[in-house]
Amino acid sequence: MPLNFSVNKTMFLESLNSLQNICNKKATLAIISNVLIESFENGIFLTGTDLEVGLKLFLKADVFSEGSITLPSKKIFEIVRESGSDTLSVEEMDNSWVTIKAGLSTYNLAGMPSSDFPEFPEFDQENFLVLECHYFLDLIEKCIFSIANEQENIYSLTCVLFEKEKIGEKFFLRMVSSDGHRLSIMQKEVLFNIDKMELNNVTLIPKKGLQEWKKFCENRDSIEVSFEKKQLVIRDRNAIMIIRLKHGEFPQYSAIVNAVELTHCLKINRILFLDSLKRINIFTEDIYHTIQLNIEKGKMILSSQNVELGNAKDELTIDYSGEPLTLGFNCRYFIETLQVMDCEVVEAYINSNSSPCLMKSNEDNGFISVIMPMQL
Repeated sequence: MPLNFSVNKTMFLESLNSLQNICNKKATLAIISNVLIESFENGIFLTGTDLEVGLKLFLKADVFSEGSITLPSKKIFEIVRESGSDTLSVEEMDNSWVTIKAGLSTYNLAGMPSSDFPEFPEFDQENFLVLECHYFLDLIEKCIFSIANEQENIYSLTCVLFEKEKIGEKFFLRMVSSDGHRLSIMQKEVLFNIDKMELNNVTLIPKKGLQEWKKFCENRDSIEVSFEKKQLVIRDRNAIMIIRLKHGEFPQYSAIVNAVELTHCLKINRILFLDSLKRINIFTEDIYHTIQLNIEKGKMILSSQNVELGNAKDELTIDYSGEPLTLGFNCRYFIETLQVMDCEVVEAYINSNSSPCLMKSNEDNGFISVIMPMQL
């Protein structure tokens, strides 16, 4: 039967907005640029997928006829967003066309048959854990910025590593990301038993899935989570998200962290350091963002040079009493790390003129960043 329903504009718009980033990815399969709309007795389901992330949303609606169709995600979103009515009606016509009425406005939009749309993955209804969203939001925020781009040859670096661990009587969740030049680790204590969470030996979540997981959590207090062998399932009462997991090996990050001796410590005011880096970054080369750090007792001098434009130098007061050091780093890596840290004072550890820099803070419990140096 052809679908026919009316729905609240605000609720419809919010749901369509949640699907935009999933449906509008460039793909060879044209139909996944569409959103699948299915009408049932007491509402509609909206489904979008890019074959890596799938999201199904339930929406209450007045349903006059049950049916299903797919419509261009971007275009239906624009129609709903610009409509001047609180309620919209959608009615399927011949040859997969629909008529959308919003007040005095009428739109005719070409769709595609729902039979061509990829099936939403099945999942096990058992083994779900209810977890508060703030756990995942903290983990994702502290790691997502240092995931490698899709062009990276080592494809496992385009994902975040997700782990759980029991230390003594305490349970922890951990995310780890690296683009080969830097490493971010965030660990959160969970205040109840998570033994039921079944992870692979190496559980890799792609960056796109992580972005959508973050969006899913932002307007919710808690969610249900289940890890299966090939997918991560996230849901609440009105929504289901499925993220396809990647498989492969991840670098032995513990060895990288342990290679930095925690002997020579620089204590730096985070905001002053961040502001200084932003000033110095004005004169870095566009590709590598190289800066030089000259570290002496009680002070750090930051400098950058652009062959065509000029140079810059800035000085910071620090707490340091070790040997003088001169190092090169990518300025952007420091900026992005400091922006996600939640502390007043950063502790930076550097062993020598050619060693990586490990940053952490007692105020930002569970977070560690390692940044590799550059040749000057």
